Amino acid sequence: MRNIEQLIKVSKGIEPADLVLKNAKLINVFSEEIYETDIAIIEDRIAGISKGYTGKEEIDLKGAYVSPSFIDGHVHIESSMLMPLEFAKLVIPSGTTTVIADPHEIANVMGLQGISFMRESSKNLPLDVYMMLPSCVPATDLETSGVELNSYDLALLIDAPWVLGVAEMMNFPGVVGCDNSVLSKIYLGTDKNKRVDGHAPHLSGKDLNAYLAAGVSSDHECTNPDEALEKLRLGMHIMIREATGARDLEPLIPLLKKYNTRKCMFVTDDRHPKHLKKHISRMVKKAVRLGVNPIKAIQMASLNTAEYFKIPDLGAIAPGYRADIAVFDNLETFEPAMVFKNGKLVAENGQMVIDMSCEKLPALRGSVNIKYLNIDDLKIKVPDDKNRIKVINVIPEQLITNKTVEMASIKDGCAVSDVQKDLLKIAVIERHKASGNIGLGFVKGFGIKSGAIASTVAHDSHNMIVIGTNDADMYYAAVEIVKSQGGKIIVNNQKTLAHLPLPIAGLMSDKPYEDVEMKLLALDEAAKNIGCKIKDPFMSMAFLSLSVIPELKITDKGLIDVNRFEVTDLFV
Repeated sequence: MRNIEQLIKVSKGIEPADLVLKNAKLINVFSEEIYETDIAIIEDRIAGISKGYTGKEEIDLKGAYVSPSFIDGHVHIESSMLMPLEFAKLVIPSGTTTVIADPHEIANVMGLQGISFMRESSKNLPLDVYMMLPSCVPATDLETSGVELNSYDLALLIDAPWVLGVAEMMNFPGVVGCDNSVLSKIYLGTDKNKRVDGHAPHLSGKDLNAYLAAGVSSDHECTNPDEALEKLRLGMHIMIREATGARDLEPLIPLLKKYNTRKCMFVTDDRHPKHLKKHISRMVKKAVRLGVNPIKAIQMASLNTAEYFKIPDLGAIAPGYRADIAVFDNLETFEPAMVFKNGKLVAENGQMVIDMSCEKLPALRGSVNIKYLNIDDLKIKVPDDKNRIKVINVIPEQLITNKTVEMASIKDGCAVSDVQKDLLKIAVIERHKASGNIGLGFVKGFGIKSGAIASTVAHDSHNMIVIGTNDADMYYAAVEIVKSQGGKIIVNNQKTLAHLPLPIAGLMSDKPYEDVEMKLLALDEAAKNIGCKIKDPFMSMAFLSLSVIPELKITDKGLIDVNRFEVTDLFV
């Protein structure tokens, strides 16, 4: 809104508004009350809240509920495997019109170019995409990422108006240990009066005090009320997460029903397309169903998030605020009948009502660059007098793993997969710099009886990860992934059963979301056909290379003992 005089005249009722929403039950997130009124809008701003406004266009809401539209406080858009345009098509109809994105995944592959790519791809959408600068690229030195970003690199972007601060500081040991390279990234945010998000599962006591004192101000890793309460008492903002793989809202309901919720907000972190159609709205609905006051639930989905990130004209319906509005028939389903973005109707009854045609994508280089691969590179030769191996044990629907020591199955002097014991070979192939690094080991818990699965989505450095029952299928899967410049694939007897190409940084598709959803369903079906007993094998597999979560993981540098934070020998 540029013409302040016109805004004032509409606010006073001297001139007609562009749009008036008549007879609306306003959910006021400031006064925490609901009352009937009219809402006058001019261009992209709310001019006034009062009965009697007239407009060039008037919509009689007949007592429908009106709230500020929703904000996702922390999301990795890349985890949806969709470009921002396709992501927007899914989340806007459910009432989300703003997201705070952490381009951590693409930054591990492409660095600053990846961050710029996400910005260029999202800046002209009917969805505000603010960004936080990734603080941990790479997450550790126990893996090979595409790039390394230090505070000098991030300083090039910190002043951009679309950058709200520094993203989740996963290296909390570095913070409390006064690592200068870590602290310099925190200072980058705090010196600019911008936020520094946290990532501190189970951090407690004096170390938690130190983490907060350093300038970190939020956390999205709380999984129980006691942990969240300790952090809340110290002034930390609690981001309540409902991701595809990690769902923490229900365990934290006791906190939301008993204590002050003004420092709590909703986030989705990592979600697949099938969980995007009901986005923040589903969290609001679930919270209310479990006993949270509806107004407080909407505060957590709007005002709290806007105030935390210091966006002064967002998160409420009030004069001068952006006209980002959701209209609900009731406070039970929270399915918007209408969604307005910047004063324009953009979605109605769960469907976009504006043109969302694709613009030309910014240029981006290929990212799957591996040294010439030979099938013999996947062999694991057994040393003399060593036939016991350390095995990664997957725990269903958890990111942590257990470690066991088991007898290797040996053939022709090499350790091989044994489907009878559910002992499968796993390989992590470095795919950024063609270094030739390949980490080899064994994993238990997938239940695959034949074939192999592979993916270039492998947190956090996103090297290629392959699990299989035999070397021939593993090799075939890896080669096919290189051909498509990234993706997810399931093969059997050197034939492709299902394949989702992800040519954008090996993380995202360049196709419409309908195509991605269809291919994901095909992958699920193919996984069942080869005997996989894990509901979402690619999600579980993606975190087997995350070397900051206990107990045993694997990267391109080898098997990682996370408790000791070091590369460990496969053989005992």
